[in-house]
Amino acid sequence: MKNFVVKTLANAGALGVAIWLVQDITLTGESTGKKALTLILVALVFGLVNVLVKPIVKLLTLPLFILTLGLITLVVNALMLLLTSWLAEQFDLSFHVEGFWTAVLGGLIISIVSWALNVVLPDGD
Repeated sequence: MKNFVVKTLANAGALGVAIWLVQDITLTGESTGKKALTLILVALVFGLVNVLVKPIVKLLTLPLFILTLGLITLVVNALMLLLTSWLAEQFDLSFHVEGFWTAVLGGLIISIVSWALNVVLPDGD
């Protein structure tokens, strides 16, 4: 359970950095508390997308992964971020990613920050 909470907080931190750095990734809300809650909920959605959908997409793109020496991962991460944005809209969460290239940049930022936070944060259950 502790690992799940740590991963969700790392995702929330990474999403927060992407929102802060990329102008076309937006999170809106009336107050700071509402924005923080929305960010945690979006991090949960993002985590579920990465756990449920990403392995299937990676399996289907395995030949492209080999052909591009892993660069297709940037596209897969962008698609996962766009899917998260779409799901957030369906759940009436105020998170939006505007366009594919914004998602590529956001996915790159999220990957780097997530990796760094997972190195620093404890991993045990």
